Amino acid sequence: MRRLLLAACALASALAQAAVPTPVQVQAAYQASDARLLDRHGEPIDAIRIDMRVRRLAWTPLAEISPALGAAVLQAEDQRFMEHGGVDLRAAGQAAWDNLFRARPRGASTITMQLAGLLDAELRAGSAGRSWRQKWNQALAAREIEAGWSKGQILEAYLNLASFRGELQGVRAASNALFGKAPSGLDQAEASILAALLRAPGAAPQAVARRACALARELQSQAGCTTIEWQTEVALGRPAAQPGQGLARQAARRLLGEAGLSGRSTLDAGLQRFAFESLRRHLRELAERNAGDGAVLVIDNASGELLAYVGNAGNSEVDGVTALRQAGSTLKPFLYELALERRLLTAASLLDDSPIDVAAGAGMYVPQNYDRQFKGYASVRTSLASSLNIPAVRTLLATGLERFYSRLKTLGLESLTEDAQFYGPSLALGSADVSLLDLANAYRTLANGGLHGSLTLRRRAPEPGRRVLDAGASFIVGDILADRAARSPTFGLRSELATAYWSAVKTGTSKDMRDNWCLGYSDRYTVGVWVGNFDGQPMWDVSGVSGAAPVWRDVMDYLHRDRAGRQGAAPPTLVRREVRFLPAHEAARPEWFLAGTESAVIEAVPAARRAPRIVYPLDGSIIATDPDIPEQLERVVFRAQAGAGLRWRLDGADLGPAEASTAWRPVGGEHRLELVDGAGKTIATSRFEVRGNRAP
Repeated sequence: MRRLLLAACALASALAQAAVPTPVQVQAAYQASDARLLDRHGEPIDAIRIDMRVRRLAWTPLAEISPALGAAVLQAEDQRFMEHGGVDLRAAGQAAWDNLFRARPRGASTITMQLAGLLDAELRAGSAGRSWRQKWNQALAAREIEAGWSKGQILEAYLNLASFRGELQGVRAASNALFGKAPSGLDQAEASILAALLRAPGAAPQAVARRACALARELQSQAGCTTIEWQTEVALGRPAAQPGQGLARQAARRLLGEAGLSGRSTLDAGLQRFAFESLRRHLRELAERNAGDGAVLVIDNASGELLAYVGNAGNSEVDGVTALRQAGSTLKPFLYELALERRLLTAASLLDDSPIDVAAGAGMYVPQNYDRQFKGYASVRTSLASSLNIPAVRTLLATGLERFYSRLKTLGLESLTEDAQFYGPSLALGSADVSLLDLANAYRTLANGGLHGSLTLRRRAPEPGRRVLDAGASFIVGDILADRAARSPTFGLRSELATAYWSAVKTGTSKDMRDNWCLGYSDRYTVGVWVGNFDGQPMWDVSGVSGAAPVWRDVMDYLHRDRAGRQGAAPPTLVRREVRFLPAHEAARPEWFLAGTESAVIEAVPAARRAPRIVYPLDGSIIATDPDIPEQLERVVFRAQAGAGLRWRLDGADLGPAEASTAWRPVGGEHRLELVDGAGKTIATSRFEVRGNRAP
């Protein structure tokens, strides 16, 4: 019989030994309930909750746990921990005696036996307690743990796996949530409270305080009962502290998806913190003007890595970096780049900043400048830098709506889901909805001389850019956006846009001041800022210069605190020439030109002296019909410059005099429009195409 009993014990011991993991295996299997976002250097920035069943934070080595907690736990749970081999027979005998003669039973589970229950679900007590078989197996498992683990490893694993209160599992989660500190900072009173919770995690605060007070007396702690009672009430009554600092919550949600995962990102913790605080501080200043939300994005131009990603500076879960908002004037640089690239305009070309009305759908589109004033003739440089609206609409008519729309799509503005005609001429002024993420990357394309690439939150090998813009035209646009003199008619010489180093910048304000933008770049970084309200409420008297620009300037200055931004070398396709204007609408100056477009004199020719030409549609235009407009009402308006005595001829058929605008009912297909003189000689020609549902 004795041999059978020994054999059974040996078999049970062997089975238990096979089931007991090593300390390395236990720590490897441990997963925090939160996913942590790390910056590019490995510094934690934020965390998001993934596992909603429990709250576990990172595994805490014993060396990083306050010795006061270890002493309190041993006193409360296992006073002979350092002496027994997993099972305390003396404590078990005393417990058996007490359970026979006391109304309140007591247990004899050692810390090692409790750890065995934490490691194996089959050894845990149910609602009716443990069975004798479970207790036997638990004791065997404890013996095997003691045989392969050190005492320090046992205590460390126990403190990381034990439940303290509610969903709080492990010493780091409990210390953080109840006391707002790391386990290394626990004092004697806090350690007594945590040790008291191990026996009864769900006990009432008064019961926990009484047990903690008794424990402190046993330890001859200097912590008084009054202090312990007060700290218990505060700790168990406060809402659970959330992990992370909330600095990059939206970026964390984009990057992380698994509990316990630590994702190293491209973000820079110092920059992220600075951008977050700058935005939050400025929004507080704008609160009285009904501006409550904002977002900041910083991109490394060369790699496309996101260095800062502030989705918002408040408690909202809305991601302002990816939310779609109306672009305002931020699309104008790409319109002028297209006109320069197609050699329709130069930076010195004069545009007419005077009232204009444009046929749009069933009505007329009448754009206005921001200040409701008109500047007369203004060069492309002044028109773009000062963000004049009328010249932008005239430029759109020159480049063609479809061509500009296609260019924006090529730049990655995929949020333009409607066709070009849906947006109409107002596309020049930013009527489309875009995200800060896509818009900032489009500006990065300008910064990179027309090379477009993707953005990333994870480190990656360098990727070659794809050319989508002309290098020379991109350089000229950047030069214009950096010209404080050219922007002075609207913004003055001194504003948040005027940095002490080279930078190109553009602001934008949407209709009714619902959205406020500031996007700009240096040779190394692109920074985008949006300010507004996530619920779409308008702000009160907040422009791009007063709304988003101060944050943009703060972040740009931070980025260039050690190295000033520099303008890159001009592409070989450019030439620089001195130009003067007749009449002197603007002062003479040196100007950049695409080779072959340069001119020494820019003259605004009076209407009577202008050469005849077709103003609309321009040669190569693509006109899309609008299915929402009844076929019998839709018209294309032909316009000519200096058309006195000339006539329209379309596809060989006479349409009448060209002195006045001529409205033509569009027919699908390719067409040839001509200006002809009285003898039938062709003076000007425009070939265009009509696309849509209108049959030829």
